[in-house]
Amino acid sequence: MLTLTENAASAVKNITAQIPTETGGLRIRDTGAENSGFELALVQAPEETDAVVETDGARVFVDEVAKVALDDRILDAEVSEDGSVRFALGVSA
Repeated sequence: MLTLTENAASAVKNITAQIPTETGGLRIRDTGAENSGFELALVQAPEETDAVVETDGARVFVDEVAKVALDDRILDAEVSEDGSVRFALGVSA
């Protein structure tokens, strides 16, 4: 199952604070594109078939197809000085 670093959990919580609902989160969807196959979106609730990953109050929803591809991955985040966030995937040990 996808795991989140402390930085990623913090970034997700900050981003999802924009959603006016307690059930919202960041959704990762597999787009099927060969090199850039994932899309991130703020959503008010997970889809019925999404896996829900929750770390320190940060909620990430992973679609059915992405769940397979991200099973052994770690989501990390880097926040720049201007507040923009860059997410990266790594392989868990």
